Amino acid sequence: MITLTEAASAKVREIMVKEEKTAWKLRMGIRGSGCSGMKYVLGFDSQTSEQDEEFTQDGITLVCDPQSYVYLKGTKIDFQSGESGEGFVITNPNVISGGCNCGGSCGC
Repeated sequence: MITLTEAASAKVREIMVKEEKTAWKLRMGIRGSGCSGMKYVLGFDSQTSEQDEEFTQDGITLVCDPQSYVYLKGTKIDFQSGESGEGFVITNPNVISGGCNCGGSCGC
């Protein structure tokens, strides 16, 4: 399962309203890039596949393709704001210790 904190759910709902995509789903995945060869991808999607993993929490439906889900199972998405800025923070229990720490890759 991929989970959203209350703060992340609230921010996603806010963005969905602003972008007029309230009927869409939040899609999470990984794509090739970064030092480790992979990076996280978050976005809205109006189309899904029968093979997608799907989770509904706090009124947000999150989908993930099966290839990405292998690496993202158990991931938690939070939203934090502070003096240094704001953004989504992804905690992935599958990250290999000692990754590159470039901030753009999932370290899988």
